[in-house]
Amino acid sequence: MLTLKLMTKTETIQSTSLLASFHALAEPLRLQVVELLRDQELCVCDLCERLNVSQSKLSFHLKTLKEAGLARGRQEGRWIYYSLNLPQFVVLEQYLSEFRRLSPILPARVCPDET
Repeated sequence: MLTLKLMTKTETIQSTSLLASFHALAEPLRLQVVELLRDQELCVCDLCERLNVSQSKLSFHLKTLKEAGLARGRQEGRWIYYSLNLPQFVVLEQYLSEFRRLSPILPARVCPDET
């Protein structure tokens, strides 16, 4: 018997947030941006220089990180300074820690022969 669990609005939002975060982290350049922002807030010009990419290319990736809730921007004068949004990383950490908590994974049940 197949049981379907209806997701609450909160679970749906959290699921969407997780999907967006993992999608954002799956791209190598965005992962490099995250690594650079680990230590300090950086402006777009510093990120472009360190990553050797154009501002337009970097802007696209920063937008994805912001939409996923992983980064945030702070404008100061004509520059935008980016930093990590640590609460979203806590959400990811908590999600992944559930897998560790559930270990070891139980073996699959034996399937009946289809003869």
